[in-house]
Amino acid sequence: MEGPLDTSLNELTDIQRQAVEWQDGALLVLAGPGSGKTRVLTCRIASLLDRSPDERFRVLALTFTNKAANEMSGRVTGLVPGLDGRATIDTFHGFCAQVLRQHGVHVGIKPDFAIFSRTEDRQAVLEDAVRHHVQGSSQTFQLLPVIDDLKRQLVAPDAAEQCLGVMKVLSAEDVRRVALAYRLYEEELRRINALDFNSLILGAYQLFAYPAVARQYQRAYKYWLLDEFQDTNGAQYALLRRMAGQSFRQIFAVADDDQTVFEWNGANVERIKELVKDFSCEIVQLPTNFRCPPRIVEAANRLIVYNSRRMVSKHTAMSVASSQGLPSIEEQIQSREFATDEDEIAGISVEIAGLDVVARGQTAVLARNRSLLEAMHKALGAADVPSVVPMRRDDFLSPQMRWFVACLKQIDRPLDLRNMAALAEAFGGFASSPLDWNELVSRSESHGVTCFKIWVDALRDADLSPPIAEVVNAVADLSVGELRLGAAIERVLDRFEGSDPEGDLKDLKEDLSAWRRIERQIKHSKGSLSLDRFLQELELRPKEPPPAPGTVALATIHGAKGQEFDTVYLIGLANEILPSWQSLKRGDGSAALEEERRACFVAITRTRRRLVLSRAREYNGWHKRPSRFLEEMGCLGTVGNTLS
Repeated sequence: MEGPLDTSLNELTDIQRQAVEWQDGALLVLAGPGSGKTRVLTCRIASLLDRSPDERFRVLALTFTNKAANEMSGRVTGLVPGLDGRATIDTFHGFCAQVLRQHGVHVGIKPDFAIFSRTEDRQAVLEDAVRHHVQGSSQTFQLLPVIDDLKRQLVAPDAAEQCLGVMKVLSAEDVRRVALAYRLYEEELRRINALDFNSLILGAYQLFAYPAVARQYQRAYKYWLLDEFQDTNGAQYALLRRMAGQSFRQIFAVADDDQTVFEWNGANVERIKELVKDFSCEIVQLPTNFRCPPRIVEAANRLIVYNSRRMVSKHTAMSVASSQGLPSIEEQIQSREFATDEDEIAGISVEIAGLDVVARGQTAVLARNRSLLEAMHKALGAADVPSVVPMRRDDFLSPQMRWFVACLKQIDRPLDLRNMAALAEAFGGFASSPLDWNELVSRSESHGVTCFKIWVDALRDADLSPPIAEVVNAVADLSVGELRLGAAIERVLDRFEGSDPEGDLKDLKEDLSAWRRIERQIKHSKGSLSLDRFLQELELRPKEPPPAPGTVALATIHGAKGQEFDTVYLIGLANEILPSWQSLKRGDGSAALEEERRACFVAITRTRRRLVLSRAREYNGWHKRPSRFLEEMGCLGTVGNTLS
């Protein structure tokens, strides 16, 4: 009987199968939008595992979002159940955290480190570190972005002064000030056994300077796969090269230079060419688009050829999307023209409000900037149409869940007074605490026990409502080992879920939904974890809740990358909006204008059925010409509605 892997392999095209079955040496797979690149990646991982059931090597696959990693992991599990444990599928930052847990002691990092992703936490660490050297929190706040930028460039504290001096963007005094602050900040992080988000890549890069460590990973992970390689920044690529050393070449990278839209974050359209040169890559192209209707693929092809910074001999994309259920060729791309931006928002929102709930859930409104999306969100809300503007949350919103996370951190790190203060403050957001901060610290010092034990004992003696008393007892039992982590989490969440999620408890309902999603992801990809490992994974994952059914997605073009929808409205298609004023000012052939064109290319190829291109003649009272991209796509005169 044919298994799931055999079925998937038989469904591949010849060129997809060639990529999946690639044997030796580095391979670059140029995969255009909708070309089945995730299927190719997951089939290759599954095939490598299936062909070697008695071998011990592992497969490493790196991508950029937890969503992508979870999707790939789920597919591999479905294809080769029982063998997926030999595959590590993770984000760059998640993988680096794993590397540092296992070997970080070589660079002074203990395995149970905490991860600080929130700006507020990192700012507090910086202020503690430089308190006796730099006066004023406003001054220290200005230091943090510079330190972050140095880390993203893989510059360690001992090289910061030289690096900043070469850049010549700061005075000599400020260079010394930043270098000192950076060194003190890192020393404080090490003292409290913590890493910030940017330290994960930097720490792993420093670790792989040890040849023995790099060789160990080359032996353990016989095959490396890289998803969305065009999005790698300089630090991630430097990490990859250092891991690979001079001899490792079993690298399988999937990329599309036409979808390089994160150059502002360190990506570079030329990096694919670097990969080909550095690793002597062979190239396989996947130009077949299974997602987009023919008219949209045609428009995308016309648009992107105006870019000169592309791979040589790039194949032209062709659509093989099923015609079943598709609009007619004439209706696959429609246009909307309005007098003003306010009219554009109102007109599109009325159109979306006329869709049924199922159609709304498969509809996205994309724009170059958030201001248009926020106006659309408001207009749809007035029409009782649910919509969401995705924004990464690094923390939970409700005091209940902030308190619970702080409790877990305090149990893991009982002497962390900064977290203890946050814990007590969060508890005060939904219940009354029997102790103020000064009394809590005083009792702790006089009794010689932790603040957390004093605080929990006081709460147990207080007159709390039954649900609050039960969650306090759950974390208290966890802290003394009378309750396992999973059982404590279930008990706390069950009590919070029993609350009435209305009014000021709306944030709690969203947080509980987000927690459940994160917990499922961690269990699937990592299994049962110790408390410190669980907290590390929790810190690496965004905390926003999944959207409710029938919710219209409102996203920037960059935020929509990797997604697809039945209907896409691309709004703001006017010169100086998309493309931006800054890119137009730099002129034809500029890197900025080419990136804007790639952004437009990405936006229109999110579409499975119908694309609506929308513009206004005025934005913020200023007259704007139609976007030059409309003409380049051959869509300036597309049949549609013209509203005045």
